[in-house]
Formats: sequence, C-alpha cells, structure tokens
Amino acid sequence: MAVSPSMPKAVAHGIEDVRALKDQVVGPSQWLEVTQEMVNRFADLVGDDQWIHVDVERAKLESPFGTTVAHGNLTLSLIDGMRRDLAEWSGFRLGVNYGWNKVRFPAPVIVGARVRCYSQIVDVSEVGGGWYQVVTRFTVEIEGGEKPACVADSVGRVLVDEG
Repeated sequence: MAVSPSMPKAVAHGIEDVRALKDQVVGPSQWLEVTQEMVNRFADLVGDDQWIHVDVERAKLESPFGTTVAHGNLTLSLIDGMRRDLAEWSGFRLGVNYGWNKVRFPAPVIVGARVRCYSQIVDVSEVGGGWYQVVTRFTVEIEGGEKPACVADSVGRVLVDEG
C-alpha cells in the first residue's frame, strides 16, 4: 500500500521518539477492500472453512448478515499490512512481534467492505539487554460502520541500535 502525502504518519528515530508518540492517534491507513478471494485463501491456509465465510449461496439464505463475512483472525492479520501506512521507525537493530494482548471483534467485516486502521502507542517499557517493549493499540474501522471491526493491542519488542 502506498502512502498518500496527506496521510498522517508517525516518524521515530530511536526509542525516545517512540516514547514521544505515546497516546497519539495516528492514521488512518489507506482503505483495503476485503474480497471473497482473500477470505477463501485465508480459509484454505488456516483450515477454517465454516460456511459463513466461504459459502456465498448459503450465507445469502442463512446468515444474519445476508452474505459471507471475513474471519476475525483475517481482520486481525490485515493489520500487519495496514500498519505500514502508519509508522516509519529507524534507530533499531531489530523489531519482533511479541504477540497480542486484548483482541476484540465488535463488528463483522462483510465481504466487499473496505477497512482501514488507526494506531496508538499505549505503553513503552524497557525489558533489559537493550530491548524495549512497545504496546500499540490498533483500531480497524469499516467504511460506513458504526462499530470497529477489530480493536487489538499489539506487543512488539525493539532492540536499540548501539551505534
């Protein structure tokens, strides 16, 4: 996803710049359409082929949403691509995914909907050996939706660059 010139982007060089971003809401990312092909490929990869995700005809008839919906974990996974629109960090030797804290899916993502996300650093703490833990809350919104599709706290660790 390319970043448009008008899109806010958090730029940080080193851990003190990251700390300075704490509590600031950054974003949104660009819109991303969730297609049936994406949902089907995700279902194949993870082995979750529940009809509400992959059976378009049955979903039209039986789903309360009138169509198929994306897996919650697909929505969560899409954050990894959308987050690239939101931050540009340097001054670290390495950054790793340490996991997720609270993850919620308040609203379903109907296939064909567009989503985008915002980020907010909620905690930065030193964990030793040059490593810092950064907790970032991501909120995924659905175009025209009243509730977010996903609110999740990502836990990442960065190793400061000694040089």
